[in-house]
Amino acid sequence: MVLIHGLTLCMAQNEAVIKVDVERRIGQIDNLMYSSFAEHLGRCVYQGIYDPASPESDANGFRTDVIKAIRELNVPLVRWPGGNFASGYHWTDGIGPKEKRPVRMDLAWGKREDNSFGTDEFMAWCHQAGVIPYFCVNLGTGTAEEAHNWVEYCNVDGGTYYSDLRARNGHKEPYKIIYWGLGNEVDGPWQIGHKNAEDYSKAALETAKVMKWVDKDIKLIAAGCSNYGADWVNWNRTVINTLGDHADYISLHNYVSNNTDDYYRYMASTDFADNVIKVTKGLILEAQISNKLHHPLYIAFDEYNASYNTKGHGGAHDTFNLEDALCVASYLNAFVRHADIVRMTNMAQIVNLLGPIATTNEKTWRQTIFYPLQLFANNCFGQSLSLSVSTPVYKIDNADQPYVDASAAFNPDKKTVVVNVVNRHKEQVMPLTLVDQNDIWGKKATACIVNGKTTKSMNTPAEENVKTRSQAVEIKNGKIKFPLEPHSFTQFIISLR
Repeated sequence: MVLIHGLTLCMAQNEAVIKVDVERRIGQIDNLMYSSFAEHLGRCVYQGIYDPASPESDANGFRTDVIKAIRELNVPLVRWPGGNFASGYHWTDGIGPKEKRPVRMDLAWGKREDNSFGTDEFMAWCHQAGVIPYFCVNLGTGTAEEAHNWVEYCNVDGGTYYSDLRARNGHKEPYKIIYWGLGNEVDGPWQIGHKNAEDYSKAALETAKVMKWVDKDIKLIAAGCSNYGADWVNWNRTVINTLGDHADYISLHNYVSNNTDDYYRYMASTDFADNVIKVTKGLILEAQISNKLHHPLYIAFDEYNASYNTKGHGGAHDTFNLEDALCVASYLNAFVRHADIVRMTNMAQIVNLLGPIATTNEKTWRQTIFYPLQLFANNCFGQSLSLSVSTPVYKIDNADQPYVDASAAFNPDKKTVVVNVVNRHKEQVMPLTLVDQNDIWGKKATACIVNGKTTKSMNTPAEENVKTRSQAVEIKNGKIKFPLEPHSFTQFIISLR
């Protein structure tokens, strides 16, 4: 049995066919599609990107080996300072002379925050790492006034209290921060300052107005759903209808894990994110046709990741395995398939806890999830394509789940087609045929394969058991025939004539 656009048909057992038509375009893949996230959580900021005690750090305390790995990931943008941390963070604690900054209780994670890494340090780090900053304001314990003061500090040229304070702190030129989040996960009862949809939307609306009155050119991200209870659709509908003409994005969050050690259920778990995107896109359309939205509104999926196999929020890092890497690849496939509406995604986090990069005091190493993200972020750009995918299926809760999960992009500037394929089958090779429906492929292609010996294979500081390897692929008569390895992610980079 196979699944073709939701229809179950008969075909040869354990064989997949993907037909690629560059005229079937979904939308342009945004440059912010493969962004990241740095929260004051675990060892992400402190001892991750900022670690004055490490021999790998420069004079500013920035880990240069981490920056090198971030550049390998081609990270375009980083969201900061949270996350849950943002809902109790007051930005004025983190500016000025470090010896005068207060030590605060971090109520989100039960730690102490010494505020040695704040706005100006983050901006210096962004400049050195070559990433765009995205600030998340405090709509838990914070106020609209506090938020617009932060925009003033960062973006106004001079001649006002907070812009002049920035200059006195050694930064005469404004930072011109474009991306600002209107709070974090305010729908979640775990959040400091948790609100219902109506109360959040009213507070965020007034905050959005004054922030844009300070700088009309900023782009705002409204806090969409993260708590998927019975009322999550109403939350997104209320936020869209209230903030649609002031916000530029609505955020979505989702994490998956294999806590029950059910491999095939885990492989299907990213379908939930795919469906949440579809529903939210429908809510945006509903607002447009009911005259409650008068300009484009996009989705920023600004927290996602696989695995919660952590040793605790103060632990060194998560323990990602190959299963997690395959789920990350499926997340990225879903985002690419929705490139018309998803314009930003942020893996949480960038380093150590939940990160694709991990550190010891003296070195960095790359988690299994690093490699699919690296392949997407360096190669998968241009126009997202709607594929015809024929694949064997398996059952989860009496629903068909495809063994092969795929996405593709056509990049006319680089004259390439990139096809991304996850083979979820745990034991069997999946014979794959890729078909050129436009007669434009050349003779050369490369298959970049992420795999390990078992689905539980992990990387450690001493041993890299999961990584990318590449091999040349032959194209004959407009087709690529390729045996997809069990439990693998393969990216095909196809050169055009």
